[in-house]
Amino acid sequence: MLRIFVLLFCVAIALAAEQDVLELGDDNFESTLKSQETTLVMFYAPWCGHCKRLKPEYAKAAELVKNDDPPITLAKVDCTEAGKETCSKFSVSGYPTLKIFRGDEVSQDYNGPREANGIAKYMRAQVGPASREIKSVEDLKKFLEAKETTIFGYFEDTDSQLAKLFLKYADKNREKFRFGHSSNADVLSQQDETDAIVLIRAPHLTNKFEESKIRFTGSLSESSLSTFVKENFHGLVGHRTQDNARDFQNPLITAYYTVDYVKNPKGTNYWRNRILKVAKEYIGKLGFAVSSKDDFQHELNEYGYDFVGDKPVILARDIKNMKFALKEEFSVENLKDFADKLLNGELEPYVKSEPIPENNDTPVKVAVARNFDDVVVNNGKDTLVEFYAPWCGHCKKLTPIYDELAEKLKDEDVAIVKMDATANDVPPEFNVRGFPTLFWLAKDAKDKPVSYNDGREVNDFIKYIAKHATKELTGYDRSGNPKKTEL
Repeated sequence: MLRIFVLLFCVAIALAAEQDVLELGDDNFESTLKSQETTLVMFYAPWCGHCKRLKPEYAKAAELVKNDDPPITLAKVDCTEAGKETCSKFSVSGYPTLKIFRGDEVSQDYNGPREANGIAKYMRAQVGPASREIKSVEDLKKFLEAKETTIFGYFEDTDSQLAKLFLKYADKNREKFRFGHSSNADVLSQQDETDAIVLIRAPHLTNKFEESKIRFTGSLSESSLSTFVKENFHGLVGHRTQDNARDFQNPLITAYYTVDYVKNPKGTNYWRNRILKVAKEYIGKLGFAVSSKDDFQHELNEYGYDFVGDKPVILARDIKNMKFALKEEFSVENLKDFADKLLNGELEPYVKSEPIPENNDTPVKVAVARNFDDVVVNNGKDTLVEFYAPWCGHCKKLTPIYDELAEKLKDEDVAIVKMDATANDVPPEFNVRGFPTLFWLAKDAKDKPVSYNDGREVNDFIKYIAKHATKELTGYDRSGNPKKTEL
């Protein structure tokens, strides 16, 4: 019964969010958009997998911007039913296709993020000036109630060097940050400011461990202001999302749990405040962040976590991008001990690895993360290594060819190796983006793997290896032709 209730509750929330997205068709598309200032339209097909993944984020974004001023509208059009003619008119050929409209005219294609906060931020940057001018104390209060960190300028004279620097920076970064400014005498008096740029933390991120407002005190240069924003924007413990993940640099400790500032800000900050208590002791040494366990399940999977309970899971990467995990249950004390050991290099890195094979005597050697150095790097041989995925059709097609190659070269000073890249951590020097990916490593230059991009038949491999082998093969000349056996 409880499971049914939870399911119905989730459906109700999803439907409520969907109500903020206008469903348009051929009969009302043009008339509706004429009455809107700025509209983001998603052209979709109900059967499209990418569309299904985007829909909930799109609905959340609509909920975030529904009360914005200037107004922003999010709409969708089903290209398979009620909106066939409209989709044809705008040359929609793939799904989902997103376009930004001013009135009923296309302004531009949408090339921004595909998650709720990113969509909202991107669209807010498309309306009005780069920096919102605030003309009263009441407007300022309302402006700062938004759940976003703001970069705000207070200027008696908008022709001052500081004001010009601010407005230029805002114009260049309007899609990344939220800007506002004021020259209103009442605002300046009430804030006790005359000429300043201030970073103001979002209300839901304010806390007792750091200032909620930070004044820019650097030189009057764009690089100085950029550095100030970069160093202070996310604070001691930033809210790391899919949209801003690249802002967070290693070494970084991240807490994964139910981070939801829309439906449960109090519960979210309950854990964040405990992390802040630790983070304040490592300023300039370690970065800290909180991330939604649902949005970053792929990262949790990298550490072997299929499920996260009520308490945060703490994961980290050091400056070398090595992975570490807090094995003990989360607590302030355990987190501090973890941070100390991470800084001092006293933690054992987490390595995702299959078990080392008990028998590795076949012509094609099997590498896993735990034996990679032995099988590939320190084997004393030229090495061809294949990174594959068990489900990959091209990999399956290559298997008998790879086996035959290894058999033909089993008596040569060459190792033919394969590794399941889905079940093992791949060393960072190997850029594996698809399957199969192959690399050649000369035995005296193992630190410089070379991507193999030649043919994938046995003779193609032999010609390549014969040409690049450190020592000429015993069975083939440098052109890959079999050597004649003397009688």
